Amino acid sequence: MPVPAPLVPPEGVVLTQVSKSFGPVRALASVSAAFPPSVVTAVIGANGSGKSTLLSIVGTLARPTSGRVSHGAVGGNPQQIRARLGWLGHDSLCYADLTGRENLELAARLYDVDPAAAVASAITRFELTAFLERPFRTYSRGQRQRVALARSLIHGPRLLLLDEPTTGLDAAGCLRLRDVVREEAGNGSIVIVVTHDEAFAAEVASRTIRLERGRVAS
Repeated sequence: MPVPAPLVPPEGVVLTQVSKSFGPVRALASVSAAFPPSVVTAVIGANGSGKSTLLSIVGTLARPTSGRVSHGAVGGNPQQIRARLGWLGHDSLCYADLTGRENLELAARLYDVDPAAAVASAITRFELTAFLERPFRTYSRGQRQRVALARSLIHGPRLLLLDEPTTGLDAAGCLRLRDVVREEAGNGSIVIVVTHDEAFAAEVASRTIRLERGRVAS
């Protein structure tokens, strides 16, 4: 008998019996989970538990081997999903020889957002003034993470996927990240945070999903 999908508002994301294999390796095994709007969900687990794979499937960067993924009213159209998606992964998706400002302006133009207004908002929100005019390649790890996070939010996404977002951030940066994540959920976005930092997860998330060997732990 099929397992029913978790109940979630129509704007949310639902995974039903999702499995993902890479050759003989099964990264996810029959995962069913719901991610509602206005909620921060932390996905935690050991290395190799399937966290990043789950995030890639939600973000349409990977397709499940089996199972179903629903993005509510958007359906399964990858272009529509990506238009409302903000992604912060292990790669900053910023160009090394452009300045931070130029990277943010480029991202804004790609999403048809006014660059001047978008960058001004990002400068204030992420305190970027001190280094924004330098080439991205000269930044510290924490500075890169702050600009990458600003880039991921430049277009006001409704689905925000964060993979190990605290990497390279100092205590002040983590507090700023916490506030930003809460603000995004407060504005109605679906926020999913993949992290090894269980203390950060406990502080920022209102619900947690733990993966163990590709399965949701009971």
